[in-house]
Amino acid sequence: MRLIFAGTPSPAVVALEALLASHHEIVAIVTRPDAPAGRGRTLVPSPVSELAKSHGIEVLTPTSPSDPDFISRFAEFAPDCAPIVAFGGLIPPALLDVPKFGWINLHFSLLPRWRGAAPVQHAIWNGDDVTGATTFVLEQGLDTGPILGQVIEEIAPVDTSGALLDRLSVVGAQLLVDTLNSLENGTVKAIEQSGAGVTTAPKITVAEAKIHWSANAESIDRQIRACTPHPGAWTSWGDQRIKIGPVSISAQLVEVSLGAPGSAALIDHHVVVATGGIPVQLGLVQPPGKKLMPAVDWWRGLRSKDVIFF
Repeated sequence: MRLIFAGTPSPAVVALEALLASHHEIVAIVTRPDAPAGRGRTLVPSPVSELAKSHGIEVLTPTSPSDPDFISRFAEFAPDCAPIVAFGGLIPPALLDVPKFGWINLHFSLLPRWRGAAPVQHAIWNGDDVTGATTFVLEQGLDTGPILGQVIEEIAPVDTSGALLDRLSVVGAQLLVDTLNSLENGTVKAIEQSGAGVTTAPKITVAEAKIHWSANAESIDRQIRACTPHPGAWTSWGDQRIKIGPVSISAQLVEVSLGAPGSAALIDHHVVVATGGIPVQLGLVQPPGKKLMPAVDWWRGLRSKDVIFF
């Protein structure tokens, strides 16, 4: 089939690579415009754009997918299908019916659970045991279209959203290729989504990523892993905002008493913080203006060991 692929970040690159290795023909790429990055805020192309250009594929970067000139150019390619993975923009009705087989979205959850922009983060934060990837026909509703295929992936107790998304990107890429093959062969049947079990997964903001130490250790652990690497879990100490990497929960800490939630201490060469339940052991921390470092190294560099996070 003639494909126009739409996607922007690194997880979409994995799917694009799988499609490039398939027998399908990618005639163009749609991605978000170059965006500022780094301290210098220099404009850089998206990961999908860089891969497409390395293969000599035309890249379309509309400021708005509703732009008439973009819609006209898109139609000129006469695509059979438009696979889309984490594009980052809404596809207008005028574009949905252009491809013969429609737009096929690869979404990183088991729909109808976790519709929205941050399904992987919400699955971890809410303590799900499993998640997965879904291919479905894109329509105007938020991830509401009929399902074409799904694959299940277990969530490990130590999974961060970054690690889990890496695995889902790989299994999802193969699912997408298989789905397009089945569409081409006429061997796939679209199944309408159930109205039961619907949950939504909006983007997690920096404010929401702040740790509330009065929660229990398990909740804090899930929150931090869900927000790693983005947007990054954090806490306050004095006038500093400190990013906190995944923590450990040890049965040996059950009898440890540190005081109010957020109180920290060095115990057996580990930085331990009180919560609303048993304490947690810090792994990596990132003070302002510095790189991630072991929490114990950060602690040893402090002038005052009177540390209470809030």
